[in-house]
Amino acid sequence: MKYTWYGHASFELETGGKKLLFDPFISHNELAKHIDINSLKPDYILLSHGHGDHIADLFTIQKNSGAKVICIAEIAGWLGSKGVADAHGMNIGGGFNFDFGRVKMVNAIHSSGLPDGSYGGNPAGFVIYAEGKKIYFSGDTALTYDMKLLADENLDWAILPIGDNYTMSADDAIKATDFINCKNVIGVHYDTFPVIKIDQAEVAAKFKNAGLNLQLPAIGGSLEL
Repeated sequence: MKYTWYGHASFELETGGKKLLFDPFISHNELAKHIDINSLKPDYILLSHGHGDHIADLFTIQKNSGAKVICIAEIAGWLGSKGVADAHGMNIGGGFNFDFGRVKMVNAIHSSGLPDGSYGGNPAGFVIYAEGKKIYFSGDTALTYDMKLLADENLDWAILPIGDNYTMSADDAIKATDFINCKNVIGVHYDTFPVIKIDQAEVAAKFKNAGLNLQLPAIGGSLEL
């Protein structure tokens, strides 16, 4: 399974011959200007919530690729009203088997409006079950005791926000690793805006001192999971 980061909370997982793109906010991110969104041809686009810094490039990429969108039911309905017919609506606690594996939607603590002011349903995270691995993407979230429900999943990797202000800080993300019982972490949702800029060396040291494996790839960089 291959992970590629496109900046902010946008990343792609390649698994089972399919490409899963999460929270596409790329062309509006100054740090990701070198990424050509027209070259991205995912099979699926997964949305954790409806904020503009998570869906800004959704329509362009979906139109170019014909990707199926996986999201909370309210966003699926909104997408249908905008001409995106291929959207699979889910809700918190539910799971569904796709051709690449299984997706379970889990709780996140955040807000979730859509760019035009429409109701965006609840924010969410995902657990992806594919290739014998279990990958947790928390979405934008505060630290929450609901994460403890994942402790017995034997997660292989957790993709967690570490930028603070809008989401968990690095310190809370470290606490989250104990809740979810996962030592392998990929950090997202940092450096994009001044209020979420981090000292990467300091954050890396905190994770290392906690006995955790933190990965912070460069934008456009990849990891084998």
